[in-house]
Amino acid sequence: MKHLEFDGKYAGAILKGKKRATVRLGKRPNLKEGDVVLIHSGGYVLGKAIIERIESKTVGELTDEDAFLDGFSSREELINALKEHYKWVNEDSKAHVVVFRLIEKFDKPVTSSDYAYEGNLPVEIAEKALKYLDLPEEDRKLIELFLKTGSLRKAAYRLGGLNKRYLIRNALRRAYEELRKRGLIEPKV
Repeated sequence: MKHLEFDGKYAGAILKGKKRATVRLGKRPNLKEGDVVLIHSGGYVLGKAIIERIESKTVGELTDEDAFLDGFSSREELINALKEHYKWVNEDSKAHVVVFRLIEKFDKPVTSSDYAYEGNLPVEIAEKALKYLDLPEEDRKLIELFLKTGSLRKAAYRLGGLNKRYLIRNALRRAYEELRKRGLIEPKV
């Protein structure tokens, strides 16, 4: 399933239906009309949404209507917000207005990192992977480091910095997929 991620300050507006679009700059998002996506905000998966349409234009062509759909009171307010997220904004910047409709709100917030494994906790996956799978040596070392340190963040710092989290996440994702394939773990959400 695809994902649409937002700053945590937008969670309330998304859940109330006030924010029903997002303007993304640069390359067109890898989404199309009809896609069902997970909506992330502030480190949590809030629910599922369907992409209703995507309109490409320049920042100079953005309208008040685009701003209202995105939860802002005016085009000017939208552009100021874009400047907070994208330092290089100008009138000619490519913009993509992604309009979505929330189709399912999760009763209990699920952390974004847990949802990557369909509700299964990374620690649970790591423990089962070490117990039941013949892992490639690199994945085994990464998963052992994750369990030893107790968090993705701490393990990433031991690998050289927070930007190394993807190495551990990828190892956990591969292990999770193999555990699922073998029937050793099931989705929880």
